[in-house]
Amino acid sequence: MLGVHDGEQTAVSAMSYALKVSADERERYRLMAASAVAHEAAEWRAAGIVPGARVADIGCGPGAVTRLLAEAVGSTGYVVGLDADPEALALASEELDGLPQAATRQGDARSTGLAPAAFDVVMCRHVLTHNGQTQQSIVDHLADLAVDGGAVYLVEADLPGNVQFPEPEPALTVLGALYRHYQITRGNDLRTGGRLGGLLDSAGLDVETFRVISPPFRLPAGMRGPEWAARDSLVTAGLASSEDVAHWAAAFDRLDGQSYRPWIVLPMYVAIGRKRVS
Repeated sequence: MLGVHDGEQTAVSAMSYALKVSADERERYRLMAASAVAHEAAEWRAAGIVPGARVADIGCGPGAVTRLLAEAVGSTGYVVGLDADPEALALASEELDGLPQAATRQGDARSTGLAPAAFDVVMCRHVLTHNGQTQQSIVDHLADLAVDGGAVYLVEADLPGNVQFPEPEPALTVLGALYRHYQITRGNDLRTGGRLGGLLDSAGLDVETFRVISPPFRLPAGMRGPEWAARDSLVTAGLASSEDVAHWAAAFDRLDGQSYRPWIVLPMYVAIGRKRVS
């Protein structure tokens, strides 16, 4: 979450990032990270996330994926998680406790300050969607961080393609619509997932993988989406009031009290670009 992601996990500055990263959000990020490992295991290996690898996790947020990356590369590897938000980095540091092969660093996704050509894999998840006007410059910089023969690993969702059954009650439908409107008015691209291959092409990388991962899942009780994390930003932007937030909170509470858990399908795109050996 660097700059101006959800989901959950923004290039310009922490102040311009719309989603509030907090300890309350940590469980959602951990669920997303577990899903990544379960459904992207082949892609992680193909990209080079193996014991001994050097990996950069750009836009690491509270560090849920960063921890799993550190476990994958083992004691002979190295992982650095970078984010613009100091609060997110504080949570990430806690998440990485006991893993000496992992570290955190504050920085901007377009200009990380990391050494060029230093990483076997440069991962960036749910960042580009929230940086619609600077997506290409971010991917170009990620390519610079990879060693010759290394990989840039991108993950983004197609937010308008999200399906929930049964549909949420009207208050939460309004919340979702306001969130999407808010992101669009900020110049962000909610369909970035489908553009990842082209972004890698334009960065001069060879696209090895570009596919959609959409495993349906049941919404766990207590789980809130990125639109809820952006509630303060919606109020600040004049799109919602404190009364609206209270209505949304009550609607979520009612949803949590239901015995039937809704199904969610969210199209997720994974793309891997390989840096040519010069």
